[in-house]
Formats: sequence, C-alpha cells, structure tokens
Amino acid sequence: MIKSTMPGRLFGVGLGPGDPELITIKALRTIRQAQVVAYPMAKRGQSNARCIVSSELTIEQIELPMIYPITTEPTDQSGEYEAIIAEFYDRMAEQIAAHLSIGRDVAVLCEGDPFLYGSFMYLHDRLSHRFLTEVIPGIPSVMAAAARLATPLVRRDSQLTLLPATLSEDVLAARLNSYDAFAIMKLGRNFSKVKNALSRAGVLDKALYIERATMSQERITKLNDVDPASVPYFSLILVPDSRQSRVGNPVGAGRITVVGLGPGSDEWITPEAHQALAEATDLVGYQRYLDRVPIRSGQRRFGSDNKVEAERARHALTLAEAGRRVCVVSSGDPGIFAMGAAVLESVDEGPEAWRSLDIRIVPGVSAMQAAAARMGAPLGHDFCVLSLSDRLKPWEVIVKRLHAVASADFALAIYNPISSERKWQLAEAQAILAGYRAAETPVVLARAVGRSDEKIVITDLGRFDPAAADMQTLIIVGSSTTRSLALSNDREMIYTPRSYEA
Repeated sequence: MIKSTMPGRLFGVGLGPGDPELITIKALRTIRQAQVVAYPMAKRGQSNARCIVSSELTIEQIELPMIYPITTEPTDQSGEYEAIIAEFYDRMAEQIAAHLSIGRDVAVLCEGDPFLYGSFMYLHDRLSHRFLTEVIPGIPSVMAAAARLATPLVRRDSQLTLLPATLSEDVLAARLNSYDAFAIMKLGRNFSKVKNALSRAGVLDKALYIERATMSQERITKLNDVDPASVPYFSLILVPDSRQSRVGNPVGAGRITVVGLGPGSDEWITPEAHQALAEATDLVGYQRYLDRVPIRSGQRRFGSDNKVEAERARHALTLAEAGRRVCVVSSGDPGIFAMGAAVLESVDEGPEAWRSLDIRIVPGVSAMQAAAARMGAPLGHDFCVLSLSDRLKPWEVIVKRLHAVASADFALAIYNPISSERKWQLAEAQAILAGYRAAETPVVLARAVGRSDEKIVITDLGRFDPAAADMQTLIIVGSSTTRSLALSNDREMIYTPRSYEA
C-alpha cells in the first residue's frame, strides 16, 4: 500500500442534538469519506456521538475513541481538573496528528455544534495551524430544545444569552433577568444550584426544562417535578423572553392527538395525520395498527392488544401529562368505534390534570366509507352504523337497535360482525333484518379493504352466509330502495338513491 505524501485533512463534524435525521448532508458525506473517525466517550458506557452515526460507519474506517479521564466538569474549575483535561487533549491531538501526517483524513464527531461548548474546539486549538482544517456546523441543542418545546426564544431586538450551569449560583442569579432570553446548558449535578439562581432572579416560573432533546430518551417536564439526582448532562433550561406572547401549549401540559390511519391503504392517510405522526414523540396503539406506521428515529412506540382500549388511553394520557407529544393510533376514523371515545372517556373519569391537555382528534377514512366506495354508493341516503360486539354493551340493546334500524328502513353498516367468541350473533341479526327487508335486499361483505388481502363479496339478504364474515369484515345491508346496477364491463355496483318515495 502506497502512503500519501500529502497530509490528511481534519474535520470537526457537528452531528446536531441527537436525532440522526438532523445531521446535515455535508456532515454525512464527510463522515462516510473519512479514513479515520474519532469520537469522545466516557470510561464506562458508549459514545453518544458514535451512536448517532453508527449506521454510516464501515469496517474499512479506523475508529479512534477519545476516552475522557474525567466525565464531569467541576463547578470550581480546579487547577487539577484543567491539568488533567489539558493533558488528555494534548495526547489525543498527537494521536490524530499521527493519522493526518500519513495522509489520512480524520473526522472528529461532535454532538451539537463543534464550536458551541464542543470538545472539538480544544483539538482545533492544537491542530488547525498544522493541518488543513474544516469545521462543519451542526444544529445546537439550544435550538433543538426550543423546537421541541415549541418555544420561540427571541424576537425583534430581544437578546439571547447562553450560560453554562457550571457558573456559581451568585453569578447565575446576577446575569439572569426578566427581560431577555436565556439558555442554561450543562445542567447535570448543577441543577439544584441553577434552580436556586432562577428563583432568586424571579424567573423560575418562566423556566422550561428538557433533557436529551430529539433523542429517543427525550423528556420534557415541569421544573418542580425534576429530581435533581437524576438530571443528565444532556439537559438544559430555556428562559424565553418575557415580552413574547406564548401561543400554543404551555410546556408541561402536553399534547395528545388521536389519529385515524384509514382502513388499510397508505394512500388513504390524510396529510394532517401524516404530520401528527411525524411530530409525535410517542406512538400508542394496537400493535397491528402501529406496524402500519413507518419507524422514525427518536420516536417511542407502545403497542398493545386490541382489547385494552381503556388502558391504552390512560397510558397515552399519562405520557402527555409528562409533557410528551403523543399520537394514539386508530384504524379507520378514530371517532367511529375507535380510540377517540376511549381517550375522552378516560379524561372524563381521570385526574383533573388531564383536562388541561391539548387533545385533538384527526379524522380518517372509515371502513364503511372505503367499503361503500368500492361497491358504489350503498350509503347514498340515510343510513345507520352499528357494532354487533356485546363486549361493551348488552346483546339485548343490540337486538333493540336492530329492530329499530330495520323498521325505520335505514341502510345499515355493521362493524365487528363476528369473532371467535361470538359466532351466533350475526345469524340472529340476519334473521331480525329479514323480518323487515326483502330477500333480494343487496348485502356487501367487505374484508380488509385497502390491503393486499382485500375481498369484496356482493350477495343479498336471503343468500347471505354469516360464516363468510370475520372480525375484519364490514357488512353493508341496503334499505328497501337500495339497487344493484350492472355496468357494461360486467361490473356490478350498488347504490341507494338520494330520493325516497313516501
């Protein structure tokens, strides 16, 4: 192997706050092309910087872990600490220089931005005058935190001040005021001191806390609920400019959005639902429905069985109360036999704090709409929707409603027609409807509409076989005016006329 006679290039690469999707294109290109990748890490544990880009590294690259001799920066800035850390950077600079000298490009990974409290700046001091050096900026954690907290920091002529939590309480209290915006970084074990300084400066009620912004372990909570013993280094406090008018959610109140995915096809998911799913920190839902949502880095997912709607709703509300942006995932439309009602029931029966949450229901294409559209317009006039499940209501109530629907001559969409535990009820429902409708009344069985195993069957009330349905089947029974229409291409469509003769 011929060694290059030209020295390599040194890159300080900003990775952003933690979410791999927030790395710049230039940073990724540089990392992929570098022969050597160096990254900071503690004596025990793994490197956060390396984890962010682990999928981009190759076995051909030389990895250079920079293992810190000290993991926490003392508040007194002792001379002993300064000497130890200076010796560490001297040693690492020479190891990097050895690679640069033989023509290898070195990318030094740095969380956030390399020149904003970044470790790379100390290597830059030691090496930039000897080797060609380029710094690739990254999104700072301060701006990531502001985005995750939905909190503008400064407008017009207001000022933003960055303060390290390692300053003394007296200095912090003296620099804080009620008129400008502040970001306090490097919290960790300095949290109690910083909280005292905020209180002394009269801005404690404005302060917003977030840890590990954009990472999978991100946590937003009220300042008074933070345990000082558990505050990580990657946490910070924002104090927005008090002259700004805050819009949207108060931080800590949380947000919960119940989203309808439609019955099966991704093409039926609305843009509003896509946006809510993308913005969520946590997804909660029946596991089968969660599997339809693409995995997003940094987003937590909580799947469960299809019979625990109330528990699922309470879990989602608890997450939102802690400041998370939660999406509860439903199939079809969340307000039709789905999680919309389950969430609101839980709020109604739950603690008072849940009533302060920002709760939104995002509509979706319902199974009955999709099934009706596949076969024409069988719900083109007045219709009724009924679930045959007696898990949450007595069968006697279902029977009463079937008689009422049939006697009033509504077209009927039937959800949950049959299950492994309810094999006889659909046949009884058919018998009730047959007492009011002609045997020729059109019936549509639509199973798994919008999915690869979709199956649509057109029959009538007299020939309808209940054994042909399962829990994934939606059944539409026409009214006395519902008609079958034969098209020229041998296709049959069903519709209910808009006019109704007396």
